[in-house]
Amino acid sequence: MTVTRDDIMTALARLTLPNGSSIVERDLVRALQVKDGDVRFVIEAESAELARAMEPVRLAAEQVVRKLPGVTSASVVLTAHGPASKAPNPNAAPPKMTFGGHAKPQENSQRVAGIDRILAIGSGKGGVGKSTVSSNLAVALARQGRRVGLLDADIYGPSQPRMMGVSKRPASPDGKTIIPLQAHGVTMMSIGLMVDPDQAVVWRGPMLMGALQQMLGQVQWGELDVLLVDLPPGTGDVQLTLCQKTELTGAIVVSTPQDVALIDARRALNMFKTLKTPVLGLIENMSAYICPKCGHEAHIFGHGGVKAEAEKLGIPFLGELPLDLEVRLAGDSGTPIAAGEGPLADAYANLAKGLILGGMA
Repeated sequence: MTVTRDDIMTALARLTLPNGSSIVERDLVRALQVKDGDVRFVIEAESAELARAMEPVRLAAEQVVRKLPGVTSASVVLTAHGPASKAPNPNAAPPKMTFGGHAKPQENSQRVAGIDRILAIGSGKGGVGKSTVSSNLAVALARQGRRVGLLDADIYGPSQPRMMGVSKRPASPDGKTIIPLQAHGVTMMSIGLMVDPDQAVVWRGPMLMGALQQMLGQVQWGELDVLLVDLPPGTGDVQLTLCQKTELTGAIVVSTPQDVALIDARRALNMFKTLKTPVLGLIENMSAYICPKCGHEAHIFGHGGVKAEAEKLGIPFLGELPLDLEVRLAGDSGTPIAAGEGPLADAYANLAKGLILGGMA
């Protein structure tokens, strides 16, 4: 028997809250997904206080759904959105035209059990090869004897399952803990393994933050020397949540030498500085292209701009990585170039060795 969305909503409507209503009646069910008997959805409470009090409701909702015919597994995430804004006061003074405020570092950030170091891999903009660097660096570190984890925190555009060659859905033996997957000597987890790859993740900020915290806190990472976190591009909710809620060793920023990319990289550096997250260094990706036929070296995106920026800001420059078709082909095939041999693999091996010698990994 195939379970449907209507079956699930009907069952949840019978689950009453202390005030006599249901989570369906109060419109708290979000992002409901049903695929091959696997059911996943979010209960979005009206405030953080209510969310903390609704953990028994979350557990009860999971149990109710699991008992439905055709359901093989169920996972429910509990999150909260901010309080509704008050009605405007017509007599109030006009607002000052100040946009936003400075994000504050979290004083009581939490360590993740069993993990010695957590490195955030960030970029100011997309398209600079941050995810490619993350996967290859993880493999290179593993090949040098490190116990390495890779967390794909790019919620809207998860690419690590493809790059690392994994597609199996992680197991959850008790509905609370998640068993990560293994690939090329790396322990990895991605939201892309939990959702339909063809379906867009249409989540608001609190839902993103809840998903990130679950992947950090509920995944059985085991004992790791280093966990690399592949961040989404930019300076949004995921970056803020990670820096504020998790005890990070530091961040590495990836950029191409192109001026436009460097402008955005400076924004990422400024964000990490504001959040008091140490920037461990800069990496120049797509630094040079070597013609495979004639050996001519071309600098398609410029050259040396990231190193010059690192020297200007007093930040370590970690190295240059080439632009090469083989890197792209390897990532698309699910076997990162760092898993093989040759000059391209050596470039990532040298980068990993520098991190190890510098005590970063």
